Amino acid sequence: MEWSFQTAEELAAALRAGEVTSVELTDEAIARIERDDKVINAICVPDFDRARAAARGADQARARGEDRPLLGIPVTVKESYNVAGLPTTWGMPQHRDFVPAEDAVQVSRIKAAGAVVLGKTNVPLGLQDIQSFNEIYGTTNNPWDHGRTSGGSSGGSAAALACGFGALSIGSDIGGSLRTPAHFCGVYAHKPTLGLAANRGMDLPSAPALPVDLDLAVVGPMARTARDLTLLLDVMAGPDPLTLGVAHHLRLPPARHERLRDYRVLILDEHPLIPTGSAVRAGVNRVADALVDGGAHVERHSPLLPDLAEAATLYNQLLFSGSVARFPVDAYDQLRTRAAGLSADDRSLDAARLRAMVFSHRDWLEANHRRELHRHGWRQVFAEFDVVVCPITPTPAFLHDHSPNLLERRIGIDGVEYPYLDQLVWAGLATMPGLPATAIPAGRASDGLPVGAQLIGPMFEDRTPLRLAELLEQKIGGFRAPK
Repeated sequence: MEWSFQTAEELAAALRAGEVTSVELTDEAIARIERDDKVINAICVPDFDRARAAARGADQARARGEDRPLLGIPVTVKESYNVAGLPTTWGMPQHRDFVPAEDAVQVSRIKAAGAVVLGKTNVPLGLQDIQSFNEIYGTTNNPWDHGRTSGGSSGGSAAALACGFGALSIGSDIGGSLRTPAHFCGVYAHKPTLGLAANRGMDLPSAPALPVDLDLAVVGPMARTARDLTLLLDVMAGPDPLTLGVAHHLRLPPARHERLRDYRVLILDEHPLIPTGSAVRAGVNRVADALVDGGAHVERHSPLLPDLAEAATLYNQLLFSGSVARFPVDAYDQLRTRAAGLSADDRSLDAARLRAMVFSHRDWLEANHRRELHRHGWRQVFAEFDVVVCPITPTPAFLHDHSPNLLERRIGIDGVEYPYLDQLVWAGLATMPGLPATAIPAGRASDGLPVGAQLIGPMFEDRTPLRLAELLEQKIGGFRAPK
């Protein structure tokens, strides 16, 4: 039997039943990587010798009667996580030789749960792109069309899952970096509530691995089924043992409902600042039709919804004010000069990004205050609805574009070009207020490319969108392997 596309849940059952060993699963995964990854380039740092040793250890532990959530299951890890003995570069040539001495918190957690780490997956330079390519490791191709991107920044992880290179992966998300690759590659991902999962050891290379609370950024699970997302989130969730974990214990509330017909869902497929491509709109509507068919209460409009244009502006302000915080003084001065030259009437997202790069602390506090008003608005939304369904990006996976200046790139939407970074508005809808969001497959475009949608849920009620993702998987189908 071939095991590479079995779910983690199925593999765990087979391991418990003695139908397969971890060594066999690991050898099969490695053979598949060695055979197929030459054209995909998802696994940028293989760790096969230690994976085989871990698999032998897992089989020995099971023989002693041990059983852990991921015991013996092959997985991959995004390159940006510290793994002791392996390089962590974030695709940045100046950090080519950095090798951390200890594992990131999440790597420690999945290993403690029994996972077998096959290696690390590719990322963009500095994790700052919607594609995954860099000078050190090259380009990761989309498994469905090698001329297109797999997404970023967790693009290597999504491509690995689509190709059967391990059952699970762990990634991170600040600009849709979990959700966009899942959407482009036809797999599942979950952006947890901000602060739900400890992020220590997912730091810039050579920086101290400190237990800091990041703004906007999260770490989270990727898988080929919704149930596997929940399995991995349960391993990842919880505070850092060096800080809140000293006194706090995690207790996630259960999903609000178990049956599809009990869900109250708000559908969004239009944004005031960028159009939704026809293929993505069809995917969102496919989800909406499944909800209606299953008896769920579905609405298309709500006066409670926070202003989407302001939300996108706030997201870009918070994201870009942080992204340049450590720029050299001369580069910062150049940004100030450019921002000062903007017309006062320029309210574009490009202008918002540039102004945010030179925010004062007073400016940032004002943006943060407006974010809190949006968070309160979302609490009101989720008093009336359980989940909001919307796009992840306006298009399916696009052709590779390695032009160096992201601000000068364009994204084509049904034949019309728009600023490349404007496609982040849908990802930012959940990221700016820190809400959980589950990326699910929502069918195929006319050219066969995967299309996804995201299910946004109430803060710290991550199990609610995850459960709805599971119910929708039963209704409209889920992952299908590329041919």
